Amino acid sequence: MDEHYYYCLTHHAVEGEVGCTASQRLGPYPTREAAERALETVAERNAAWDNDPRWNDLDD
Repeated sequence: MDEHYYYCLTHHAVEGEVGCTASQRLGPYPTREAAERALETVAERNAAWDNDPRWNDLDD
């Protein structure tokens, strides 16, 4: 069975399959290391989306 990891937003910790409710977790991530970087990944993706012309109305 493939193991997945999650980042808990309540406890600021990596969890396995058993943990807090889905609404409080980011993931699943394929490795513990990827889950540990969850907040960095979110920030990187948000920055990329903020600068993506497909998501910005430049005509305003």
